[in-house]
Amino acid sequence: MSRTEPLRVAVLLSGSGTTLENLFVRREAGELPIEIVCVVSSRADAYGLERARKRNVPTALVQRKRHKDVAEFSRLVFEAIRPHRPDLICLAGFMSLLQIPKEYEGRIMNVHPALLPAFGGKGYYGHHVHEAVLEHGCKITGCTVHFVDNEYDHGPIVLQRALPVQEDDTPDTLADRVQAAERELFPEAIGLFAANRLQLDGHRVRILPA
Repeated sequence: MSRTEPLRVAVLLSGSGTTLENLFVRREAGELPIEIVCVVSSRADAYGLERARKRNVPTALVQRKRHKDVAEFSRLVFEAIRPHRPDLICLAGFMSLLQIPKEYEGRIMNVHPALLPAFGGKGYYGHHVHEAVLEHGCKITGCTVHFVDNEYDHGPIVLQRALPVQEDDTPDTLADRVQAAERELFPEAIGLFAANRLQLDGHRVRILPA
């Protein structure tokens, strides 16, 4: 069934909000049929909150450091999101583990800077991932969009993109190329969700024909 209204998207972040900005830009260019209905941050100093405010998108702050219990933190995050009635929740550099309510299972996506299940899990984020890829002598890296479950970087894989590791790569150069791939892959996955073309089959995501 085709969607007649824009996909309602909530965004969770912890930092600068470059992934959020990419979604704004693609929406405004008419490339992505979404409406960003709220932005929730786990950090008060996250510049992503300012990016949202500049576009008059509602924001909320649920500070992880003030809520050490994962269940309590998760409850507050989803309380902030629920009134905005999102169809999909996107993690855009969100650094905290969540406990997913039943109503949002299969409706939360994350992008990770490696080819999962390699280099995923607690502690594998940002430059830590790229440093580990180089230390292990990998010839290929990339990025993964996956549905989120109650474990770090564990949920069903939606899309992946592979990139060669160059002989002279540093964590910085590798990060630049992987981030460029993420800026393409995450909107592609969101677009497939908006078009109702993703079907969860156990731990596998099937992409339905257009």
